[in-house]
Amino acid sequence: MEIINNFSLKNYNTFGIEAKAMQFVAVHNVAELRTVLEQNKLQRKFILGGGSNMLLTKDIEALVIHVDLKGRKIIKENDDFVWVESQAGENWHEFVLWTIDQNFGGLENMSLIPGNVGTTPVQNIGAYGTEIKDTFDSCEAMKIENQEMKTFTKEECHFGYRESVFKNELKDQYIITSVVFKLTKRNHKINISYGDITAELAKNGITNPTLKDVSNAVIAIRQSKLPDPKELGNSGSFFKNPILLKTDFEKIHKQFPEMKFYEISETEVKVPAGWLIEQAGFKGKRFGDAGIHKNQALVLVNYGNATGKEILDVSKEIQETIYKTFGIHIEAEVNVI
Repeated sequence: MEIINNFSLKNYNTFGIEAKAMQFVAVHNVAELRTVLEQNKLQRKFILGGGSNMLLTKDIEALVIHVDLKGRKIIKENDDFVWVESQAGENWHEFVLWTIDQNFGGLENMSLIPGNVGTTPVQNIGAYGTEIKDTFDSCEAMKIENQEMKTFTKEECHFGYRESVFKNELKDQYIITSVVFKLTKRNHKINISYGDITAELAKNGITNPTLKDVSNAVIAIRQSKLPDPKELGNSGSFFKNPILLKTDFEKIHKQFPEMKFYEISETEVKVPAGWLIEQAGFKGKRFGDAGIHKNQALVLVNYGNATGKEILDVSKEIQETIYKTFGIHIEAEVNVI
């Protein structure tokens, strides 16, 4: 466990942005994490997971702690359910595929989402009708200030749409070290409510899909729309889908009757941010090495040597244009550093 000075983070963020860490250390277990925190109490710290949900706009003048804890295991089970624990540094997609190989259900709709397991509760990640909170049981986390371990239940995480207690009240106070998921062993709740999944399954002649079929359909859809970060720097969806009060949406909808939307409650609707961005003419547009992906308007990309600031400037232009055009504010899902 070595602390390295002036360390390049280019390979540690999926945008592929060149930025330096003043100091960098990778920790591989809870004991190493505790030691680093104890020995560097006064040092400013930056916690790094898979680097998939952040945009680096500057060098990090701090000790960057890369959480690289590995391992996964079954901790208990009954006839219907299994509780699986994954260490924070496990790759999310590989973990999802492992659960499917065991015929454990619940995570298949979130196949191919970039990043590591430890950061999934922070964002309450989700895709195609499912979110982490649907299968989340608990997580272990270390308090940065005093290195005490705490178990957080689902209720204590205060999950919302791409929100949790770790993004709000407890931001920068805890490091998640492991997560427990409660998954089905039988009577799986196959969720194919999204039209894209239904169409993909139909294309392959599948009428009674398995967990693997749903996962394969999601992977095919994501690969057709989203660039591989190893080939084209990106962070997946850059913006959240805005949620509006129905009363406000109805006024906007009168002006833009073709606007797509999904009812999410009696009083709220969700508008696809990708549709708004595409209608505003940004899909496929390029500004030097920063741009918007040609197949998915929600994804901002680095074509090679874009700086974080250049990508941030593009995102701000998109936000301003959407607000001027539709009167809707779209928020970044990605953490801007």
